Amino acid sequence: MILEMHPQRWGDPAHAAPLPESVKGLVDAFIGTRDTPAVDQVRIPAPGLSASLLDGLRALVGEDEVLTDDDTRRLRTRGKSTPDLLRARAGDLADAPDAVVRPGSHEDVEALLAWAVEHRVAVVPFGGGTSVTGGLAARRDGFAGLISLDLVRLDRLLSVDPVSMTAVLQPGMRGPAAEAALAEHGLTLGHFPQSFEYASIGGFAATRSSGQSSAGFGRFDDMVVGLRVATPIGELVLGSSPANAAGPDLRQVVLGSEGTLGVITEVTVRVRPVAAEKAYEAWSFATFAEGAEAMRTLAQSGGLPTVIRLSDEAETMVNLASQSDIGGEGVTGCVLIVGHEGASVAARRAEVAAVLEAAGGTNLGEERGLAWAEGRFHAPYLRDSMLDAGVLVETLETATFWSNRERLYGAVKSALETSLGEGALVLCHISHVYETGCSLYFTVAARQTEDPLAQWLAAKAAASDAMIESGGTITHHHAVGTDHKPWLTREIGPVGVAMLQGLKGAVDPTGVLNPGVLIP
Repeated sequence: MILEMHPQRWGDPAHAAPLPESVKGLVDAFIGTRDTPAVDQVRIPAPGLSASLLDGLRALVGEDEVLTDDDTRRLRTRGKSTPDLLRARAGDLADAPDAVVRPGSHEDVEALLAWAVEHRVAVVPFGGGTSVTGGLAARRDGFAGLISLDLVRLDRLLSVDPVSMTAVLQPGMRGPAAEAALAEHGLTLGHFPQSFEYASIGGFAATRSSGQSSAGFGRFDDMVVGLRVATPIGELVLGSSPANAAGPDLRQVVLGSEGTLGVITEVTVRVRPVAAEKAYEAWSFATFAEGAEAMRTLAQSGGLPTVIRLSDEAETMVNLASQSDIGGEGVTGCVLIVGHEGASVAARRAEVAAVLEAAGGTNLGEERGLAWAEGRFHAPYLRDSMLDAGVLVETLETATFWSNRERLYGAVKSALETSLGEGALVLCHISHVYETGCSLYFTVAARQTEDPLAQWLAAKAAASDAMIESGGTITHHHAVGTDHKPWLTREIGPVGVAMLQGLKGAVDPTGVLNPGVLIP
């Protein structure tokens, strides 16, 4: 059964809940709340494709796989960023596709792309709909229409190679389905981003996703060893070996391309045995800087655990309030979550503990670590509750080298606080670390103005400027979409832009694939 997300909210509304009293008290103290309900039923434009074009689509994939009803089209409109949700909550789903088309094979996808080129119809590949950077908001001008290419039927585990420890997955598999299929072979992918319950294998690849176990298992693009891609000019098959020197690695060209260069129809990934043991615990450090230094020591010694996540002082305060049932007595400074998965967990855990103790950390035990692990996919529901209460909530992320961490952290935090004004909460954590640097993931909460969309876009622009000016990247794992595109040119320079535009022109000369996304 495929889980569908509400068009105006995250996930399954049955899992939503009002703000916990402990969190509501904190929000009232800093920000204040007021009711800001969403519009009940959002009207969308009628399908814009002609009857003859719709008949052509049905001839390619079958009558039942071309859907034009309002309910289905609502579910395939935009992603789940706060701007996406604010527009939808205000009654604006004007970007709804003219039709949702569900191919059943690689050959179907190739045929649909040929049809789109012939009739000049824009195509937006759709996996789980969890984009938070406008990656599903394609440009429509200059096209006869726009279809959502829903990959939901491409949802199988095609093969497992237990000798090479690889598996071939279709792109429409959601995270839980992929893990369940691999578990039947005693295997796991080990990729668990916060969007895991709804995001798809194809989406992980197309956005270069990074999961919460990245310290131990790597980013998703590290896991990919092969790809099959349908493009408007033909098929692209990559990955004849684990590594090669046959020119630039074209797998990395496709990974992160966000559906602008082709539609991924198969992903070959590295897999590993299901963990025999798991252990989570929490530590505290006096300051964010001291905790970050401990993370750097672990990363550069080759001793990282599977999961490592450090909250700054503000995020620690909010987390302690939301975990009031655990109690925050004696917890000060910044909380670090550490998780170990695999074999010989006890030995690994002792080695990491020795480093953390030497760096000034205090072990808080397992309860808080287990609470984080059990609730790590629930945070987006809290955002919906905050939006209902008149609180603007959104996230953004960046990354830099260790030596630049403090500068980048200070610049982005200051930009957000200045833009959002008095009472705004700016939280941050580090959850993806490397020998040379780390990510910084910010969450903001502020009282909504009369125009919360404009309010957030101004804050986002200020933070994005600060990222570029302070030597960070515009995105570590959320991808570019349309939201980050204005800053991409500043990050990669004119030669980088020319290279991207050249690739786009070569494989998609009519520009039907996700127009307006990623490519400057």
